[in-house]
Amino acid sequence: MEPSKKMDPPGTLQTNPPLKLHPDRGAGTSVFVPEQGGYKERFVKTVEDKYKCEKCRLVLCNPKQTECGHRFCETCMAALLSSSSPKCTACQEGIIKDKVFKDNCCKREILALQIYCRNEGGGCTEQLTLGHLLVHLKNDCQFEELSCVRADCKEKVLRRDLRDHVEKACKYREATCSHCKSQVPMITLQKHEDTECPCVVVSCPHKCSVQTLLRSELSAHLSECVNAPSTCSFKRYGCVFQGTNQQIKAHEASSAVQHVNLLKEWSNSLEKKVSLLQNESVEKNKSIQSLHNQICSFEIEIERQKEMLRNNESKILHLQRVIDSQAEKLKELDKEIRPFRQNWEEADSMKSSVESLQNRVTELESVDKSAGQAARNTGLLESQLSRHDQMLSVHDIRLADMDLRFQVLETASYNGVLIWKIRDYKRRKQEAVMGKTLSLYSQPFYTGYFGYKMCARVYLNGDGMGKGTHLSLFFVIMRGEYDALLPWPFKQKVTLMLMDQGQQANSVTRSSSSERDMGPALQRLRDIGGHGHGLQSHWAPSVQKSCSGTCRR
Repeated sequence: MEPSKKMDPPGTLQTNPPLKLHPDRGAGTSVFVPEQGGYKERFVKTVEDKYKCEKCRLVLCNPKQTECGHRFCETCMAALLSSSSPKCTACQEGIIKDKVFKDNCCKREILALQIYCRNEGGGCTEQLTLGHLLVHLKNDCQFEELSCVRADCKEKVLRRDLRDHVEKACKYREATCSHCKSQVPMITLQKHEDTECPCVVVSCPHKCSVQTLLRSELSAHLSECVNAPSTCSFKRYGCVFQGTNQQIKAHEASSAVQHVNLLKEWSNSLEKKVSLLQNESVEKNKSIQSLHNQICSFEIEIERQKEMLRNNESKILHLQRVIDSQAEKLKELDKEIRPFRQNWEEADSMKSSVESLQNRVTELESVDKSAGQAARNTGLLESQLSRHDQMLSVHDIRLADMDLRFQVLETASYNGVLIWKIRDYKRRKQEAVMGKTLSLYSQPFYTGYFGYKMCARVYLNGDGMGKGTHLSLFFVIMRGEYDALLPWPFKQKVTLMLMDQGQQANSVTRSSSSERDMGPALQRLRDIGGHGHGLQSHWAPSVQKSCSGTCRR
């Protein structure tokens, strides 16, 4: 049974439901204020026009007075001021918001006017001031409708009838059950007695020998009732017999052999399932072992990748240091080039002065050539022009030398590796076939900052035994600035690689480090010479497509 709901004592009454209150701070009490416009109450005497709003024509509520002397309700004034150009509805003069003020004197006079109770139609004959209307409706008026004090009851009754309603008429008032003596709401009393009360006498629904028993005892009785429907206890093993408890007992006593057979079949099926599960377990173990092996290989690969990452980080740090050093060298070169730039600017100014002198010479030549003074001036100007030309030539040579040094330093490699990409290959190959340009030299590269200076030389149409059929690539040792500090003969390993730039990555490599292969290239050289000598490699045209040469010491 559900616990009975707690109800309020019959003698407890609820006051009037809360109304919309607006504190009237001027009068020191609370008055009723309409949501919009003025008061619509019925006044005992006719209200004078001075107490009416110029907009809604109702009795003023919280009156506001304008500069022109007209009065409006508070909400009516707010509506007027919300427009872009507010005007008084009485005189059409403009309204200035800062000059609108509360008319508290008028408000006190309005709240003192006599009115009839709002429930006059219901029977209330009370006459009172407008300011006391709210107090009257909340506390005194016997014809004001109130809600029942019980939360479940939604009925509304007059204040004078509220007590009788709560004690005698409310459907949710408490009542005492005649069987279990518990308190329940009147509206649910019948349902309580029919379905919930534990003290009500009921009969067995299966019509067994037990005729009467309490509802609280019914659940225990049904589990033992001989007429209650039930199923065989071997149902889970396949027995489908159904009947009363008494029939079930007889069935179980007479069908022991059948039940044993069902148990045997169920046991056999269990054995098959166990066998299948064992096979699945073996397969699972195999897959687990395979996954374990994969995980181990992945761990090894991860460690290898980590090691590669550490190596790459160290290489990156090394390259960063190289870049920093190159940046410092570029700064130094920039400092060295600045005076040459200044000289270049001076040379430009000299060129302009030379041009002006040439113009002047031309003008002088057009003058009478017989004048001796003119001849002397012309000779002087020609000597000055010659000196300027010599200075310009010297500056041009210096700038060209600095530009060459800057380009070499900018593209030079100091780690012993040269990546040489030959651009416009088809055009250069055609020039080599035609005999215009037989060979090409790469930019220099170094084994270190103070190491061997080297370059690569390529014959796109071949050289020697590969001429006309192969591409010939030579490794060349050049004369360096620090050759006197280096050990000779040259004993480094040299690797030449033709790199495939496509997706197939079919690169071809040739390498050597023996004196027999390198020949005279091992000795210190004075100049780059004619033909390249040292390590040679020849590649057929089939491996030249989409490739570039890479030279590594």
